[in-house]
Amino acid sequence: MTLSAINWLEAGAVAAGLAYVVLAAREHISCWAFGILNALLSILVFLHARLYAESFLYLYYVFAGIYGWMSWKKNQARAGQPLAIHTWTLIRHAQFLVLGAALSAALGWALSAFTNAQFPFLDSHITIFSFLATYLVTRKVLSNWIYWVLIDAVSAGVYWVRDLRLYAILMVTYTLIAVYGYLHWRKLYEKQINRQT
Repeated sequence: MTLSAINWLEAGAVAAGLAYVVLAAREHISCWAFGILNALLSILVFLHARLYAESFLYLYYVFAGIYGWMSWKKNQARAGQPLAIHTWTLIRHAQFLVLGAALSAALGWALSAFTNAQFPFLDSHITIFSFLATYLVTRKVLSNWIYWVLIDAVSAGVYWVRDLRLYAILMVTYTLIAVYGYLHWRKLYEKQINRQT
């Protein structure tokens, strides 16, 4: 694939990715269509950059996008309103972090031993925690945004080093949108709690 073709794919993926995150932060169900498009284009870009764990991550995003769309839509059809935002306990977060660290170490070892991947352990941590954080988005767990702030900030550095400048800028933008998403969802969550009391 030529460099100009990769640049166009990267630009299209960035535009779709921005639409996804902004719409997700606004709690709009159409975010999932843009997330799926972003994932499909990104797979090609990351294969070209030899970031194999990232490619696999974006394949997962295709399926997570379908699941998220169905999950949010199913709740709207059943309850007549959006899926409720909820929180996790500290114990559940600790379990989440231990699981993520163990899976990241295993994937990092595999990539290091069997591929020519760049940054195998860092790439693995980004990939595994992105898998897990995406699941939190599909279930509307408020703290998903905190995980995304960290994941996106680290990803920005990796992409910059791999000369994926648009993706690096996108990740910085995602980091800022994730801060907004957390504040916005927290406000919505507090309204939900107030309505229940």
